[in-house]
Amino acid sequence: MPESLTLTNLLDDAAILSLEHQIHLEEVLGEHSWSVDLREQRFEFTGSRTITCTRFHLLGSAAPGPESWLWSWANPSGFPEPVTALSGTLRDFGQRFGIAELASAEVPFAALPTSPAEPHFAAAILSEAAKAVTGHWTSYNGDAGGGTRAAFLVEHPDFQLPPPEPVRVMRVLQQALTLPLLTDHRRAVHGYAVRRGLGVSHSDGAGGDRLTLTGPGFEATVDFDEHGRVGNITGSLSAPGGA
Repeated sequence: MPESLTLTNLLDDAAILSLEHQIHLEEVLGEHSWSVDLREQRFEFTGSRTITCTRFHLLGSAAPGPESWLWSWANPSGFPEPVTALSGTLRDFGQRFGIAELASAEVPFAALPTSPAEPHFAAAILSEAAKAVTGHWTSYNGDAGGGTRAAFLVEHPDFQLPPPEPVRVMRVLQQALTLPLLTDHRRAVHGYAVRRGLGVSHSDGAGGDRLTLTGPGFEATVDFDEHGRVGNITGSLSAPGGA
């Protein structure tokens, strides 16, 4: 991990893999309701079937009154340590790298990228950063009452991604370009490929850099313009074994 790191870097690192996980979560859950008991340390989704998370982590809460985010490790309610411990590791990470948004107990919405006005968006921003640091990629942002949103990272075997598949990889890459917090396209695409277990190679494209991503039975080429923005994405299928 480099000794120079910013919140913006973390958001770029998380962006595409997080998007794929959230798409997968929506497909797994479908129509659903959720419930959490912090004291009993139980988190459940109820829909066509009940999914009880194997583990979950309360990151914090975003409240409309003070227009700020409060990390769970600093919440005076005194939640059980097992559900807040991960937020404490984020605090330590923020202190190490000088990322105030992770290290500070309370973060004003105005201090976050895009200065979000809604608690939902503020919670989402810090959840994304948490994913890049912790390697837990599935988040859930729920209504905690009074307009406050509580943000969690949730774990269950059904939330793990299936092996990369051509159509889905191309869909995720294309959809990622619309993400409002994405700033460094090349960093985001390269980081996604590495974290997704894809092959990735660099070459010179027509107008700038080019990254070629390879996976089982497919190849995706991403061209970047002179400003580092994605200019074009193309994909092709290949026979098993690269024949």
